[in-house]
Amino acid sequence: MIGRIARMPTTALSRFWAVFVKEVIQLRRDRVSFAMMISIPLMQLLLFGYAINTDPRHLPTVVLLQEETDIGRSILAALENTSYFDIKGTARTEAEMDALMQSGEVLFAIEVPAGFERAVRRGEKPGLLVAADATDPVASGTALASLSGIVGTALARDRGIPEDMMTDVPFKIIQHRRYNPAGKTALNIVPGLLGTILTMTMLIFTALSVTREIERGTMESLLAMPLNPLDIMLGKIAPYILVGFMQAAIILFAGLALFSVPMFGNLLALAFLTTLFITTNLAVGYTFSTLARTQLQAMQMSMMWFLPNILLSGFMFPFAGMPQWAQWLGETLPLTHYLRIVRGIMLKGSTLWELRADAIWLAALMLIAMTIAVMRFRRTLD
Repeated sequence: MIGRIARMPTTALSRFWAVFVKEVIQLRRDRVSFAMMISIPLMQLLLFGYAINTDPRHLPTVVLLQEETDIGRSILAALENTSYFDIKGTARTEAEMDALMQSGEVLFAIEVPAGFERAVRRGEKPGLLVAADATDPVASGTALASLSGIVGTALARDRGIPEDMMTDVPFKIIQHRRYNPAGKTALNIVPGLLGTILTMTMLIFTALSVTREIERGTMESLLAMPLNPLDIMLGKIAPYILVGFMQAAIILFAGLALFSVPMFGNLLALAFLTTLFITTNLAVGYTFSTLARTQLQAMQMSMMWFLPNILLSGFMFPFAGMPQWAQWLGETLPLTHYLRIVRGIMLKGSTLWELRADAIWLAALMLIAMTIAVMRFRRTLD
């Protein structure tokens, strides 16, 4: 009895050691999972440390000068010298200025009206119009708050007055928060949730499609049929397009009914571009299913794709506030373009023609993902 009791710790330790060695060997063989464990925290560190900025700078701006005067040029120079506004050019007419904001090419439009300098010198306090794209209240709020001081400094220099003695700005800044006058966060978040939820669910659905067939042993029957890789891919994707469309309809209806999100644009255009976005994500997910060997690997790849989508698309943080390299990376993600589309149609009333660049990006990403998936699909099981 005493000998049996003495052997129990050793036996338990040996069992523990055997299981430990087995798991280490399994982890060493599953290099994809091990790489994901290392790369996910590293990616989070880099994205949150370098790409995320809650105080956006260098926001694209257009200026409409109704007159060429010294004060107008001083205001333009002051805006160019600040880190908040990035002057992309000058508009010739109000219609051109409105079109640039409608398409999302610029976030701010500043109009110096005719007779502005004369009114300032007469002490009439003329109005300087500042129109801001408020679909993202965070991106526009800080810049609007700093505008008064920037323009006041410009006028002080134009008059030769020391900045600390410029106690009264001789004009009014008329702020126009377009598309979201009250600055409601729901008008920005709810349309973004439509794209975020669709991205997550569509990726998971199709990322598991091929690997699930392999693990269940039903892939042999599928390969025995007279089907080519394109037939299999389209057949697996098509049902989920309907599922995704149903999800989008539910989210859209809830947003309209519960959060009073407006719908200024064409619902058919939104439905068409949403279908394109769903298909793009399904194609990406299917590509992951052809690359992964197990369902666990497919899930890990999906999370690796979903993480930059949610962080670099402009959903959680202002897109314009990210550094240039992060914006370039964000432009390659489907969610970035879909957020512009859904916010543009719902909040701005943008047309399909005005959103054509983002639609072309989605179509190109879809074709690239489908091509890779078809080329990677194996006709035989290894």
